[in-house]
Amino acid sequence: MQGMMTLTDQSRDWEALWAPYDEPTYAAVLQAIQPDDVVLDIGAGDLRLARCMAAKAKQVVAWEIQTALLADNCVDLPDNLAVYRTDARFEAVPNGVTAAVLLMRHCTHFGLYVKKLRTAGCQRLLTNARWGMDVEVVDLQQPRLLYTALPMGWFACWCGHTGFKAGPAEQLTWEKETAVTEVAYCPNCRYNEP
Repeated sequence: MQGMMTLTDQSRDWEALWAPYDEPTYAAVLQAIQPDDVVLDIGAGDLRLARCMAAKAKQVVAWEIQTALLADNCVDLPDNLAVYRTDARFEAVPNGVTAAVLLMRHCTHFGLYVKKLRTAGCQRLLTNARWGMDVEVVDLQQPRLLYTALPMGWFACWCGHTGFKAGPAEQLTWEKETAVTEVAYCPNCRYNEP
């Protein structure tokens, strides 16, 4: 039918609106990549960032679910960049991954990816998925404070939820107002330890 958008057209339009990030976002990720890193790029999109990471890292594995994105971008790949069309929710993390990249402000499976990455021994997650802005480096092997032990202040949970735990106003300090504590098992938690 004329005037009807196909699923492929809709996917491309959606991708154009949500997936491409600006150069400062990519620069923040690249700054955290080390020469000996084996990087897993979850939701690699058009492979622009994956190619840049391959120029810096030992190896990059890129996962992307949308065939249309990969079809035009999988030519002349660097030798240390492996690209797979796959659904990251169901794929096993490759052995030896030291850093993972998840640039997906709309991510609804953050806890699932964290669990898989931690279980595989991955050290760092570079992401904007928890806060929906800027890139943070999450230390995946750092012990977390139980949410119930946090007296008050900003928190970021394994499951992806973030927020501010309220407490008595007289206990609010500048540090509690500006620091973020990594926690486990927040009230909205969907993350279960392996």
